[in-house]
Amino acid sequence: MFGNAFIAIMGIVVWVAVALWPAYIAKRKGYSFLLFFIVGIFISWLLSLLIVSLLKDKLITAEEIADDEAAEVFLDKEEDQA
Repeated sequence: MFGNAFIAIMGIVVWVAVALWPAYIAKRKGYSFLLFFIVGIFISWLLSLLIVSLLKDKLITAEEIADDEAAEVFLDKEEDQA
C-alpha cells in the first residue's frame, strides 16, 4: 500500500522528532540544545538521552542548594524526634 520511500520518510520524521526529546531536556538543564539534537540525530537519540540524564543541572543556584540541604536537615530532625 505504501511505498518504500514513504516508509523511509516517516522513519526519518519519527527519528528527528524523538531526537528533540533529549535536546529539550538538555536545554532545561542549561546545556546546548543544538549539540544534543545533533548527537540525537547522527549518533543515537537513546545515547543522547542517557548522557543528558546523567548530567547535573547547571541552572540550580546556590540558594536552591542551600534550601534543599536545610529541608533535609529539618526532615532528619523530625524523624529523630518521632
